[in-house]
Amino acid sequence: MTTVALWIGVALIGGVGAVCRFVVDKRVQQRVSRPFPVGTLVVNISGAWLLGFIGGLALSPHVALLAGTAFVGAYTTFSTWMLETQRLGEERQMWPAAANIVISMALGLAAAWLGQTMGAAL
Repeated sequence: MTTVALWIGVALIGGVGAVCRFVVDKRVQQRVSRPFPVGTLVVNISGAWLLGFIGGLALSPHVALLAGTAFVGAYTTFSTWMLETQRLGEERQMWPAAANIVISMALGLAAAWLGQTMGAAL
């Protein structure tokens, strides 16, 4: 049963996840000044690990919703990843665009598996 408190929790925790995404992305991009979207890559890979970890913990449905859907869902960003890849393509940077897709998929799957394995071990 979904309660008002749960909806408020999703909104608040989702907001925290979005702010964390912004902070991590900007800090990484400041340290690695390249046209390749390293900040988004770091956010999405760490988010894949975290969601795998949360999934491995076998939490209650409400806690999983708050941690997984609210926080990690707001923290990670499929749309930004796709937009940045599309922009690389527009700039005729085909190798970086392809690398962004391949690296994100490979590392994301590995991170999710690792997180789930670690979470299940607890």
